[in-house]
Amino acid sequence: MMKKWKLEAWCWLFLFPTLALFIMFQGWPIIASWYYATLDWSGMTDDSSFVGIRNFVDVAKDPYFWNAYKNSFKFMVGVVPLHLIVPLIFAVILNRPRLKGATIYRTLMFLPVVTTTSIVGIIMVFIWGSDGAVNDALLRLGLLDAPINWLGDAEWSMFTIIIISVWKNFGINMVYWLAGLQGISKDLYEAAEVDGARGVKLFVYITVPLLLPIGAVILLLNVVNSLKVFDLIKTMTNGGPFFATDVVSTYIYRYAFSSEMGLPQLGYASAAGLFFAVTISLLAVIQAVVNKRIKGSGTR
Repeated sequence: MMKKWKLEAWCWLFLFPTLALFIMFQGWPIIASWYYATLDWSGMTDDSSFVGIRNFVDVAKDPYFWNAYKNSFKFMVGVVPLHLIVPLIFAVILNRPRLKGATIYRTLMFLPVVTTTSIVGIIMVFIWGSDGAVNDALLRLGLLDAPINWLGDAEWSMFTIIIISVWKNFGINMVYWLAGLQGISKDLYEAAEVDGARGVKLFVYITVPLLLPIGAVILLLNVVNSLKVFDLIKTMTNGGPFFATDVVSTYIYRYAFSSEMGLPQLGYASAAGLFFAVTISLLAVIQAVVNKRIKGSGTR
């Protein structure tokens, strides 16, 4: 018993730094947010008043919050399928053992992932601007008659951000798929080929079913991350034009830290954040249940 106790003590000792950081930077802020959400407080002064659930009621009545809520899901619906399908196609290609230079291709495709998102956003403002490289290329190819203000036009701004987000996060999703592909035994493919399966049939009947468990995890990660998008939109459009790209994260920032709405309203922003956090948590629970069922069916 003493030996077991000492082993557990060492485990907790090594876990302590991680636990301390989690409590300081995630645990306590989450708990504090519930408290702040019940206050009428700017976050900049000592005086605050308890208002109960009024902040939550005000958030629920604000059409701009629901616009940001809708845009968050619009971004998710636009991004997630592309995050899953496009990297999977390239992962299958790059997983071929006979492909020369596969490591170089993987590195090049992964580079945007390690580039700071805010820097990417600032650079993309110039590339996708009215006189940027994208318009110049399309005009030269004859695909456009006049330049498009990709980020300043409400019709195109969300589409543009979705395309850039897919490019930015392409590499990490490709690595996830590669990990799944490399976990599939080659013996299965060889056995299927002996039975006459080739090309698309191998992919449909061997690769896809065995990738479903990791695919469910990739789906969960992309759904949650897409709903939390902030830095890319903040640096490229700041939620504009006319709130066409305003998402819940930029909405919260505007009330909590920005002077756009006058004096910051930290209590109101906390309520908005918790309101949306419940949605994300419910989605995560639903996807966890679906993922468990997929894994369960895969082991039968």
